Amino acid sequence: MADTATSETSALPLAGLRVLDVASFIAGPAAATVMADFGADVIKVEPPDGDPLRRMGDGAGMPKCGVDYSWALDNRNKRAIALDLKSTNGRAVLDRLIVRADVLITNYPFPVRARLRLRYADVAPLNDRLIYASLSGFGEAGPEADQPGFDVTTYFGRSGIVDAMRVADGPPTLSLPAQGDHPTAMTLFGAIMLALFTRQRTGRGGQVATNLLHNGIWSNGIFAQAALLGAFPEPRRGRQFAKNALANAYCARDGRWLSLVIVREERLWAGFCKAMDLPQLVDDVRFATRDARSRHVPALMAVLDAQFATRDVDDWRTRLAAAGITFGVLPGLRDLPDDPQLLANGTFVDTGDADVPRTIASPLSMAGVSQATPRRAPVLGQHSDEVLREIGCSDNDIAALRSSGAVA
Repeated sequence: MADTATSETSALPLAGLRVLDVASFIAGPAAATVMADFGADVIKVEPPDGDPLRRMGDGAGMPKCGVDYSWALDNRNKRAIALDLKSTNGRAVLDRLIVRADVLITNYPFPVRARLRLRYADVAPLNDRLIYASLSGFGEAGPEADQPGFDVTTYFGRSGIVDAMRVADGPPTLSLPAQGDHPTAMTLFGAIMLALFTRQRTGRGGQVATNLLHNGIWSNGIFAQAALLGAFPEPRRGRQFAKNALANAYCARDGRWLSLVIVREERLWAGFCKAMDLPQLVDDVRFATRDARSRHVPALMAVLDAQFATRDVDDWRTRLAAAGITFGVLPGLRDLPDDPQLLANGTFVDTGDADVPRTIASPLSMAGVSQATPRRAPVLGQHSDEVLREIGCSDNDIAALRSSGAVA
């Protein structure tokens, strides 16, 4: 473990592991962040002009707050070195890091890996215990393997999720940034853990891989499995064309929305009517049975629309929960920072950093183990000298590397 490790970090389950994050943007680096949260020493290897994620917050439509929040979230708890891997000296430094590493994560496109000699076949001879974690857009093989992929185009678009969510005869609605990257990062994290477990038994490393497209298909698994059997969903229609009034969204008096998902209708129908202050519906011939309700969806929706509009969301939350009704509140982003459920479960953690006082914890837990207190994501090349000294470089060596442009 690096000399900069704290006693807190050294007590975590991944302490002693050294991870090279030779990746860009989100899914690959986010997997490395999870490892860092649990004690791994993660070294972020960037080109001299930095990971493009550093500039993501400047994009059109992105929230503006004066803090590089994307970088802060997905690169906390890491050290950083800036290397020109196209130079002989820069690549030599990477080789020395690989010799000492347990895991190398990369999501560079395959043609770029070939040019940089960053393929598994290139690095495996340097360290037979190395876990090489490969993330791609479209997979390791096939006609689209070399095509760059982002979560919008690949995880959501190419997997059929966008098509499945589109309203009939309407244009597709694209996802928000990085919504497929973080789930994919967790898959990559799991693959790395599988490889580390295997190495514990065999003493040898190996290659693991995942890709955005496969993760999108996995997320869209119910419809994708149906498609494998020749079954396809009917085109989605607007809310007013719902086929089940008890699996729909309703707006409360305060303008906030709830979603009902009442699967066991016959068991819960009477209790739902009581919670809604609509006891007269229990025996209403239009709604008394599941079949009857399915034939009178517009009428039932009209009744429920009017009734939900008489109380605020919090009132309905209390009533529905007491009746054992499955529902969800559909919050706005402004509601999340103070959500008591999120706070109670440690979803947000304090950082001690005035610029980013809270951040989002990795979405897994281990009994009796806390995650590392988040450290500020590094500036470009912040730890270059420190990392170089750890691999045996003298001050003169470091000066020469900087002078040549191999290190920034």
